[in-house]
Amino acid sequence: MKIPKTIRVGSRRYKVEVTEQMPRRSTMAEVNYRDRTITLATHSNVTGRSFKTEVIDDSFWHELTHAILHEMGRIRLRNDEQFVSEFASLLTKAINSAKF
Repeated sequence: MKIPKTIRVGSRRYKVEVTEQMPRRSTMAEVNYRDRTITLATHSNVTGRSFKTEVIDDSFWHELTHAILHEMGRIRLRNDEQFVSEFASLLTKAINSAKF
């Protein structure tokens, strides 16, 4: 899938940045609500290995899910990593299975 450069979540526009590695150890992506940015890494900052495209795509949907829940004011759900991970994984699979 093609990663967008920007995406609107409700009334807010988020910038999507792709970087080689995240600064925080063992992190592969993050959303910054204040700066309205979603940052995705292409390589592990632990092993240096590149992430598969499917993993980067899933990371995008994962962070977008956080942003959507933030916009909805659903802070408890936004902070529930198990929920966000499962939801994003199913969303990724649904989008990848779509036939046009």
